[in-house]
Amino acid sequence: MGKVKLVATCLFGLEKLVGEEIDALGYARRDTIDGRIYFEGPLEAIVRSNINLRCAERVLIEMSSFEAPTFTALFDGVKKIPWERFIGEKDAFPVKGHSIKSDLHSIPDCQKMVKKAIVERLRESYNSEWFEETGVKYQIEFFILNNRACIMMDTSGTPLHKRGYRTEANIAPIRETLAAGLVKLSRPREEVILWDPFCGSGTIAIEAALIMTNTAPGRYRSFAAESYPWIPEKLWKEARQEADKKRNMSTAFRAIATDIDPESIEIARDNIRRAGMWDYINCFVKDALTIHKDDKRTTIVCNPPYGERMDTVKKAQQLYKKMGKVFQKLSPWQIYIITSEEDFENLYGKKADKVRRLYNGMIRCNYYQYFKRNDAIKSPNKSDIKTDSRQK
Repeated sequence: MGKVKLVATCLFGLEKLVGEEIDALGYARRDTIDGRIYFEGPLEAIVRSNINLRCAERVLIEMSSFEAPTFTALFDGVKKIPWERFIGEKDAFPVKGHSIKSDLHSIPDCQKMVKKAIVERLRESYNSEWFEETGVKYQIEFFILNNRACIMMDTSGTPLHKRGYRTEANIAPIRETLAAGLVKLSRPREEVILWDPFCGSGTIAIEAALIMTNTAPGRYRSFAAESYPWIPEKLWKEARQEADKKRNMSTAFRAIATDIDPESIEIARDNIRRAGMWDYINCFVKDALTIHKDDKRTTIVCNPPYGERMDTVKKAQQLYKKMGKVFQKLSPWQIYIITSEEDFENLYGKKADKVRRLYNGMIRCNYYQYFKRNDAIKSPNKSDIKTDSRQK
């Protein structure tokens, strides 16, 4: 197999970061639209992308792309794909997908047509009238945008944000892929502490440590494509060995993960251990509103409570007002805050130096970035808040 056309999907707002990750792996980007980056590479690109992409949700093979204004066009386009090269006579091939701004807007009908076309192609190839679909599972996906259909095969299986270390989480946990994006946008450095004062299950701090140790996010999990017989097993072994060689476990980077809730801290500590990042993260109970700066360079990256019902929205808004009074005294520390509250800057009491639109799942958020020095705030207060209080 020569060059393989691939698609990396991601949460809206993370496209640039995923594109940069693809560039770093040495693969050529073809196109970018909201939530999707199209690229290509050799067969091993499937393997290395799944193991190494931090901000992508899935890696899919683009089987074909064609105009599909009608069901006939959709059927014909799908049937032209040489499915027999990939799908065995007993293999499973469920179909799912999306259609946006297209004449074919019924998802169930599109699913049936794509499935029918694949069955017809395989029926002719295998001279069989019945497919039991008990073998390897090949998840087929279609994406129809402006009447153009992209037919894909999923290689990830479980979404890539499922790293494997977070078996427990608190209410409304942030996705690992988004957490990695927040960290990257904060420009982490080895000599600067990264502190999440609303750590919940510890995801932001863990992702920061994974980034700074250059630990591949998918190193210790499995992928759907590992069961595909046409992808040699040695490619997976070599990619994992490559990832291991690139790790930097001697980094001086350190993160702090704190939360006012003791139960959340216990969950975070367990997740930190499972991620293998215990040596890099100090995790303990602390109220975010009691933070005082010391002389250590620090960047705060956090995902404070948003509030979904009217009473919790009001509580969140009150929290943001208090955060503004406390956090603005931490200058020259840099502050990065993600929230769905549109009036955040007024509540916080300061206009952000930069605002980036992101999505936390289906929740539209803004990432407020405060990185310019506040010269009005001087004379740091010493504190012992960074004393190691971990319970090993």
